[in-house]
Amino acid sequence: MSDSVVLFDVADRIATITLNRPDKLNALNDNVFELLADAVARVRNGGDIGGAIVTGAGRAFVAGADIGELQSKSPGEAVKLSRRGQEVFRQIEMLEKPVIAAVNGFAFGGGCELAMACHVRVASDQAKFGQPEVKLGTIPGYGGTQRLPRLVGTGRALQLMLTGDPIDAAEALRLGLVNAVVPASELLPAARALLGRMLANGPLALGACIDAVHRGAALPMDEALALESAQFGLMAASADMREGTTAFLEKRPPRFTGR
Repeated sequence: MSDSVVLFDVADRIATITLNRPDKLNALNDNVFELLADAVARVRNGGDIGGAIVTGAGRAFVAGADIGELQSKSPGEAVKLSRRGQEVFRQIEMLEKPVIAAVNGFAFGGGCELAMACHVRVASDQAKFGQPEVKLGTIPGYGGTQRLPRLVGTGRALQLMLTGDPIDAAEALRLGLVNAVVPASELLPAARALLGRMLANGPLALGACIDAVHRGAALPMDEALALESAQFGLMAASADMREGTTAFLEKRPPRFTGR
């Protein structure tokens, strides 16, 4: 396997981004964030890329932050690190191409936060999730306090954060933290198949759905509905919508071009 701590591969319009520090359980640090940001930019700008899968090498997805490096941070440095992680994860969340987290193992702390920043989460039956930061005397710093309540509800999110207790993949599915659980050997094929079904649809429409959901979540309902209508209007001006509706009426598969 390559020495790079973030691997990037493209096949069939799908980019696979693999966190590759298995000896450190793929722990996050400044270098990983820089390389992950570069990978996200490659997905955004890649004309041959329709979407991405994020996964980890070895027995972890991401087991959290690099505690050895975190321990030495001053308050100012900690804020800077938190903001950098939030920025990179927000870039993933707002990417107008679908991103699936293929959670292969431990997803603790920053790993759980990375998974939540992806649009959809598919977990191995061996995966485990948690926000154990309170056990280290700190709190989630990469968006966990905001995304976890939105996914599982405030009470359940606070229980997970205030106890720091881990949960298994079955419980994560029950809570709505993940979308599907599959055997470990089927994880990447299942994620690719799911992403492939997404990529069969209009690329402009995929991006518009992602944008409307994530930007709309921060708006009052009337403003969010106006955002949805604006995106609906933009789709009506696209060649893709004309192609999609025409293909439906002609009872044939659509040939989308992203225009």
